[in-house]
Amino acid sequence: MQPQPGAPWPLLPRPIWRLAAWCAAVLLAAGVVAVGIKLIIAFRTAVIPVLLAVLGTALLGPLHRRLVGMRVRRSLAAGLTCAAVVIVVGGAIYIVVNALIESGDQIVASLRQAARDLAKHFGAAGTSLEDLAKNSKDLMAKFGGTAATGVISGLSVVGEMIAIAVLALLLIFFFLRDSDHAVRTLRSFVPRASADTAEAMGRRAFEAVEGFMRGTTLIALIDAVCITIGLLILRVPGAVGLGALVFVFAYIPYLGAFISGSVAVLVALADRGFVIALWALGVVLAVQVLEGHILQPVIQSRTVQMHPAVVMLAITAGAGLAGILGMLLAVPLTAAAFGVLSELRKRYAAPVGEPTEGPTGPTGPPGGGPGTAPSGGA
Repeated sequence: MQPQPGAPWPLLPRPIWRLAAWCAAVLLAAGVVAVGIKLIIAFRTAVIPVLLAVLGTALLGPLHRRLVGMRVRRSLAAGLTCAAVVIVVGGAIYIVVNALIESGDQIVASLRQAARDLAKHFGAAGTSLEDLAKNSKDLMAKFGGTAATGVISGLSVVGEMIAIAVLALLLIFFFLRDSDHAVRTLRSFVPRASADTAEAMGRRAFEAVEGFMRGTTLIALIDAVCITIGLLILRVPGAVGLGALVFVFAYIPYLGAFISGSVAVLVALADRGFVIALWALGVVLAVQVLEGHILQPVIQSRTVQMHPAVVMLAITAGAGLAGILGMLLAVPLTAAAFGVLSELRKRYAAPVGEPTEGPTGPTGPPGGGPGTAPSGGA
């Protein structure tokens, strides 16, 4: 394209200018995200309870709305909902911990027996494993000083987790009680011209989180029931506790299923032997196949769909930033981000068939603006 007479030649071709503009936008967005992550890490004691409270509100919202629909006062309904959460979560933790404590010695004994079997069949390699199993107490005593130091830091971590859980529970109560004022509060924080867009983005993000939490809970319940029934048929001890463990870890996609399934197989190996452990492994794999090919597509078909690679990257990033809590929060937050992007794309994308560039350059932003020809008129 030749420039107009008397106009200066552009220093760079138009595609290079577009590439530079996109790079600047991406770098600016990355900078904002990086600063946001730094602030979240710096104020994680206050931010994490809020995020957990949002997840809890999204999960418990239907129960609260049902109670309100039965003409229960909003404050009482929120209190009953939080009490139900405490009872269910506390009971699940007790069942899981009690089952693992009862089966812990059996798991260690089974691993030592497996080492002896390896020593018989594989010679020196198996002998080294057996020696490692026999000398495990000596190794623990050798590093006892380091462990004692870790106990102190571990107690502080436990105290912090308890404080976060209590604060999140209180926030869930207030979020549930005052949920009818959420839209008005959101609109008061943004300019009036952007209020509708902000409200639509907030609704879309919360709907994505609510759909994800509701679908994940239903899938986790089905997985836990199926695995519990299979373990009960195989007469594996602590089957109910292992089923509760499956339910809790199901909120961490992929990795949670691997951890809970491994614990179930180890318990089966400890008490029932190698053959029953293989059957337990078959039960776990069958349930995971059922989840991946039937439950996930059917139950979560109306929520934000994310590619498994995106889910794995989100989990990895969350684990690097905040450990277990990061893995728990990564996927629903990513779902919320996808919901916001979907709403923005729906609102600001150019209509199909509308030209975005004229013969001499861009004609302006989609939807009108300076330099844009009016559509449909002569």
